[in-house]
Amino acid sequence: MRVLLLTGPGGDAQGWGDMSVTQSVADAATAVGHPARIAFVETEQEFLRVIGDGGFDIVWSALYYITPNEKFIGRGEGGMWVADVLDSKGIPYVGSNSQTMKDMIDKFKTHETLASRGVAVPAHHLVRTTDDVSIVRYPAFVKPMGESRSVGINDDSVVSNADELRRQVAWIEREFQQAALVEDFMPGDEFTTLVLGNGATRQCMSGLVSVEPKHYGKHKVLRADLRGVGLTKISRPPARGDEAAVLAVQAADAMRCLDHVRIDIKTDAAGALRVMEVNGIPGMKPHKSWAPQIYTLYFGSPEGEMTDYRNLVRAIIEAGGSRYGLS
Repeated sequence: MRVLLLTGPGGDAQGWGDMSVTQSVADAATAVGHPARIAFVETEQEFLRVIGDGGFDIVWSALYYITPNEKFIGRGEGGMWVADVLDSKGIPYVGSNSQTMKDMIDKFKTHETLASRGVAVPAHHLVRTTDDVSIVRYPAFVKPMGESRSVGINDDSVVSNADELRRQVAWIEREFQQAALVEDFMPGDEFTTLVLGNGATRQCMSGLVSVEPKHYGKHKVLRADLRGVGLTKISRPPARGDEAAVLAVQAADAMRCLDHVRIDIKTDAAGALRVMEVNGIPGMKPHKSWAPQIYTLYFGSPEGEMTDYRNLVRAIIEAGGSRYGLS
């Protein structure tokens, strides 16, 4: 398959990483027999032109929607969603459909969808500075409603009273122009689960997320500065890995995910596992992103991590292609 890798200014915030990561994906795809080229698009007009020019069999996008914003994802209101355009033109692409992508970006919608379908999530509220917060119980965890990769998470994200809550919500509104998702604070172990493929060939692999205690601040939370720099490590869970995998499959089915997602799960104060996030465009940085680390844990080859990385890229592309009858 000829693969068009779509990225742009928002590729790092929205998707698998910056241009160096995109080049790694392109090199890996080409090495395993799926020639890939990169299209960096800054405007909707550029995106439409690239799609119209053709010369590819399938699109794999690091962008949920087209935007010049490099800092954060946001909600994409008024933006051109990549999957909407590809669906309208009948163009094959890797990943979930546009509605699922929109629901995954909106973490409150994710929680609502999962809860309505019986999947365990923390108690949660969508909060703006003007809202009544009397229903919130403490300690609570406050994060931007529409971000990923721990963006907007810091030592002040865990709050113990209404004043602290309002300060953090106000900061999120000011910095990210969006409401805050307020959840029960979950102090236990964190798992991340890679769900790869579809139907009978789908595979689910759980990893335990760990950080050396010296890197934590006031609380055991993954701040933004701990992500993507090699400080987080993924290992095979000594316990509860199968339980996390079952929960991740339930979440993937409830959200109607396709091809390649990563689902983050944490242990609450009572010891129950609950879904925190469903990530529709997981990071693809070799060695450091969680999905490649998980794949190596389960399918590590004697040739090393870069061979594992190429095999992961091939599996993702072929999962998408097989849905369209592409080989």
